[in-house]
Formats: sequence, structure tokens, C-alpha cells
Amino acid sequence: MSSRDEAQQLQLAFSLHRSGKFGDAAKIYRKIIKRNPRQPHALHSLGIIQAAEGNQDEAAQLMARSLAVQATNLDFMQNYATVLCRLGRFEAARKVCQSGLEIDGDHVYLLYVLAAALFKLGRLQESQAAFDRLLRIEPNHVAAITERSSVMLQAGQFDAAHADIERALSLAPAYAEAHVNQGVLRTQLKRYEDAIASFNRALTLDPSATNAWLALGQVLFELKRHHEAGLAFDKALSLGPDQTPAWLGKAAVLLAVNRPGEALGAYDRALALDPNSAVAWRGRGYALTSLGRHEHAAQAYDKAQLLEPNLPGLSGSRLQARLQCCDWGEFDADRSRLIQAIEDDKEPVLPFDCLAVPASLEVRLKCSRSWVAHNFPSGGEPVRRGERYTHDKIRVGYVSADFRQHPVTYLTAGIFERHDRSRFEILGISIGPNDHSEIRARVERSFDRFTDCATLTDEQVAARVRAEEIDILVDLNGFTQHARTGIFHRRPASVQVNYLGFPGTMGAQFMDYIVADPVLIPPLHQHGYAEKVAYLPHSYMPHDGASRLVSERAFARAEFGLPDRGFVFCCFNAAYKFNPDLFRSWMRVLAAVEGSVMWLSQANATAIGNLRKQASAAGIDASRLVFTQRLSSSADHLARHRLADLFLDSWPYSAHTTASDALWMGLPVLTRIGETFAGRVAASLLNAVGLPELITESREQFESLAIDLATQPPRLAAIKDRLARNRSSSALFDTTLYTRQLENLYAQMYDRLQQGMSPEHIHVDA
Repeated sequence: MSSRDEAQQLQLAFSLHRSGKFGDAAKIYRKIIKRNPRQPHALHSLGIIQAAEGNQDEAAQLMARSLAVQATNLDFMQNYATVLCRLGRFEAARKVCQSGLEIDGDHVYLLYVLAAALFKLGRLQESQAAFDRLLRIEPNHVAAITERSSVMLQAGQFDAAHADIERALSLAPAYAEAHVNQGVLRTQLKRYEDAIASFNRALTLDPSATNAWLALGQVLFELKRHHEAGLAFDKALSLGPDQTPAWLGKAAVLLAVNRPGEALGAYDRALALDPNSAVAWRGRGYALTSLGRHEHAAQAYDKAQLLEPNLPGLSGSRLQARLQCCDWGEFDADRSRLIQAIEDDKEPVLPFDCLAVPASLEVRLKCSRSWVAHNFPSGGEPVRRGERYTHDKIRVGYVSADFRQHPVTYLTAGIFERHDRSRFEILGISIGPNDHSEIRARVERSFDRFTDCATLTDEQVAARVRAEEIDILVDLNGFTQHARTGIFHRRPASVQVNYLGFPGTMGAQFMDYIVADPVLIPPLHQHGYAEKVAYLPHSYMPHDGASRLVSERAFARAEFGLPDRGFVFCCFNAAYKFNPDLFRSWMRVLAAVEGSVMWLSQANATAIGNLRKQASAAGIDASRLVFTQRLSSSADHLARHRLADLFLDSWPYSAHTTASDALWMGLPVLTRIGETFAGRVAASLLNAVGLPELITESREQFESLAIDLATQPPRLAAIKDRLARNRSSSALFDTTLYTRQLENLYAQMYDRLQQGMSPEHIHVDA
């Protein structure tokens, strides 16, 4: 092909290209390139077509070839830099722009792409400087003004961002991107409804604005409007399925509505697009954890940690997954890493994930404070501003996600029913799922007013609490699953209480009291709690005999794989409470008591396998570990306690409801008391039931007493006889007495409030 023919063919291709006949133009460009592989305009124009059709990789290759021929062509440079940005190759785009600006320092488009690339690289000051330079040349460049507001938003300079957004909208009221940034700013300022209005305005102007759909989905998710958030993410995906943020948003929604299997699929789609997304790997771990696939969850968390070691909540979730599998191969290193992360403020750790790890009171307090500071920063006006109500009765509101078949509800149902209605008005605020169970129906009936707030936002629930004029608001969740700490962060009540659900401090200024007892929090430990301690005289843990009915069935040992003869130790605690130090102690006890077995709750297959290996490594026949299946009837579960001889507790996270159940069934519990709340609950229960001699203070003492009780039948029989007598007479199982004493604490809290006094440690006499 002659030069003249080539020029004519190029002009024809250009004409077809301009008229939108990309396919025909591309054929000619390819024909020219085949004959002349260095024809710059054919290469570059074909690259533009490939970019328009979504083939960014091929576009970049073609444009790079064109620039190799005409290295100073500024049009080529700006298009190439744009494609590199689409591919996420921001450093390469920056270098191309810098080269072009050395030729023409006032090239507006190259300055724009340079500033955008620097922003994506996190080089905010340089990005701002590039936008400033562009705007000195072209002051009314709306896109540049809007994008500079993005930089200001990222830098936390909200006033500057607001000024840019307002200027952009004054110049171009119908510019959708400026409305999106306005929504992002309003989201940052927690003006959520205004943010939604901005995003909807942007979408009215440009229904295909994917970033608006994403931002709308995120704010709706923040507001717990999960169905609407899911629709927004689905819309974004319909516009382009290859969007990692949209899949991440969709996955988070699916997890929030308890559809972990589908969430796992969404996280996998995100990872197919971006295998290096630490957030996606962490989310995959969350989904697998919810599905009970703890071994695979641990592997997902491992990947996330390699990519982003300080991702919030990651270290705790990773260690928790390994504990669920009884995988202790790196226990000491994992524990040290977790404690160091807390002490150095490197990573917020979910306080619940720290409970089963040996740690001091100070570390646990810092863990809670860091988590609250990260997730619930100070600022904003409280919903209630110190008003004092003058009701005839003290209004107490119980907030829980667990008004269903859940240990906390089984423990508290009797309290709700027994509250003195002449002195108290009792309100139930449900923030969790309704399982339509018998216990759910029972607690609904037990409140003076019961409100299902599961679909409401934290702000809406807080407003409801304020409208009800509740005096004392009780959090039955703390940092457990489905907790809604954001409600309490908004301060809807003047007195807010951390009670029962979470065994430890919440580390929050907006929580006034923690309900405990002198064993759980002795005076020397008060420094480890952000709340003031409201002391019950016996155990802090309530009991409800009506929900702990016992089956009359007489089980045989063989029904649960237990030997016909031999001493039966048991521990029905969850596997994540176990650790190598504890397990070695148990194995030494088994070794010393011939023919004995350890009866444990059914765990996942990986945990069972690991525990059997650990037993064998300790010289114990693995068949002496007996795992019992879960029973659908709690009455039958309680009845089978009669087959055991002694409950061996775990540490540093002791038995809680499981210890209460054992004592209720006349089964002695041997515990080793710890320093922290979670490690002292079993000791609290034993003290209240009159068996303090079963509280040990060291591993050696624990093992020695376990062996003595197993090998000296009269000594154990005497303890069982005393437990049987105390069962009906001790304070531990007296729900009415417990309720009166709890009401005494509420009355003291209320009186201090009415007198204008700040919270202080309070006590109830026995």
C-alpha cells in the first residue's frame, strides 16, 4: 500500500469512526497496521475504539505502540493516561502525564488526569496541588472543582470540600458528580437523609452513575435499610458486573440479613475481580464463620492478614476461627500478635474475640476503648440532654437482639415477669430476629410494652427510646452478635447499663454502670472497667427455673457413647474456650484417674480431630474423649447432666450458662478463677451456691482437687449432697429475690439521677 493509499484509507477510517461505525473503522485500522505496524494514527485510533468497547488492555497496548512512534504527541498521551487509569495503573498514568507536562505545562487535560492519578495513589497533597494548578488556568473547570472536593473529603477537610461542591453546583446545577460528592460529604457528617437526597438527585440526572448507586447503597446499609441497600448494589452491578465495591456491598448486605451462603458467593465474585482485596478475604472469613466452616474461615483470614495486617477486627477474627478449630499450632504467637495490636493501637479488635485469650484487665479495657473509639467516635448531640422525667414509676428499657431461643433470654425471662409493677414500668426493645419460638412469645407477654425495632436504624431506635421517656436503658448485648452499640452511643437515656450479655467492660463513656458482684469485680479490679459497678450481693447471673425444666428421662451412658464404668469428667463449654494450657491440664487429670473419660460438647470435625491428636500427643487414648451431639430438647440436655460426675471448667474464659445449668442439675463445677470478668463467672456461681471450696487459684491446685474428687468418692458425695440441699435454699436460684435486688440497684441509679449526682459504685445488701 502506497503512502497515498494509506492516507486515503486512514481518512475513510476516520470518517467511519466519527460516524460511530466502529466495527467498519476498526477493520480498516487493522488492515493498515498489518501492512504498516508503526502507523501511529491507526494504532492509536484502534486503541480508542478498543477502549470504548471495554477492551482496556488491548487499548493500552495499541496506544503504547503509537507513542513509541510519536513520543511527543500530547493527544496520544492524554488518551493513553486515561486508559491506564481505567486499568488501575495509576503510577504509569502519572508518569505519562508528567512527560506530557514537560512539553506543555499548561495542558489542562493532562493536569486533570495527573491529579486524578495522584488521588488514587493516595498522594493527596500532590493531587490537590495539581488541581490547583489546573484551576489557575481554567477557573471554571467543573469536573476539576468537583474532583478536588473528593481530595478534600479524603483528607477530612470538610469545609474546603463543601466550598468546592457548592462552587461546582453553582456553575453546573445539573452536574451529577457534584451531587454525588455532596452526598458523600453529608454521609461523612452523618446527615444520612440529606445524603440520600443528594444521591437520588444525582441519579435523576444520570441514572447510569454507578458511583451514585454504590454510595447510596453504602449509606442505606449504614442505616440498616438492608433491602434498599441490596437493591442499590444490584443496580450498580446491572450497570457493570465487574465492580469489586458493588460485590462487597452486596455481600455485606447478605451477611447482615443472615444469608451467609449467598454472601460467600458475592465475596468470591469480588475476589475473582480483585484477588488482593483484603476486605473481601476478611468478609469471606466472616461468611465461612457464619456457616460453621471455621477451618476455611481461618484460611481466608490468613490471606487478608498477608495483604493488610492491620485491617480492623482481623486479628481477633483470625484467632477466634483457629480457636473454634482447636488449632493451637501458633497459639502463643497469635495471642502475642493480638495483644500487641491492642497495646500499640495498631488495629481495633472486637472485644468479644479477646475473651478467650489470656490478657490482663488493662488490655481488655484498652481493647474495648479502642473498638468504641474506632466505631463510635465522639461528636454529635445526644438524643437526651439530661432531662429528668417525673413518672409515677421508674421506666426501665431492656434492649436485646436475643429475645429468642438464646441463653440470655432463658436466664432473664423470669426477671421480666417478676418486676414489681407498682414501682417499675418495663419495656422490651427487640433489635434482633424473631424466631417465633415459645420463649419469644413468653418474653413479649412479660413486658408492659414490647417493640420490635429490628428493621429500624440506630437513630430511629434511639428516638423511640427518647419518646418513651425511658429512665434506665439496659444493654443485654454489649459486644456480642447482632449488638447495636450505636443506639447507646446516641445517649437516648440518662442512665445506661451494661448487663449480662457481654462479660466485660464496654470501655465507653456512654455506658454508666456494669452489673456485677463482689467475686466478679472486687474493689481492686474496678480500675479495669470504664463503667461504675452496680454490685449485686450474690451472683450477677440470674436463673429462671421455668425455662430450665428438666426431662424425666433416665438416660443410659451408652446412649452418648460413655463407658458403663469409670469416672466421667465433662465440660459443655464451646470449643473456642479451650487452649493448649487448659487441655494439657485436663489430660494430666485423665492420666491420673484410671478409666476416666472427658465428655465434651459436639464440635466441628476439625476441632474434634485436633483434640484427639492433642490427647494422643499427651499419651492419652483419644477414645477417652467423648463428644456428645446437640439435643433439640433443652430439658433432655439438662437431664443428661446426671450421667457426669464432675464438670471441669475452662480458663481464662470460664463456664457461664453451662456452669449454671450444671449446678442446677446437682453437678459440681470445678473452676480456676481468673483475673477478668469472663474468667470469674463460674467462681461467682459457686460462691452464691455455697461451694467456694471448688474455686481454685492455680493450675496445680485445679488438677490436684480434680484428681482428689475423682478418687475419693465420699468427698465428692458430700459436695453433691450439699449442692442438692443448697439448690432450693441458696440465692443463686431464687429468681424473685434476685429481681428485688436488681430493682434496688435500678432505684439507686434513678435516685442519683434525680438528685443530679453522677454515677458511682453502688451496692445492695444481702
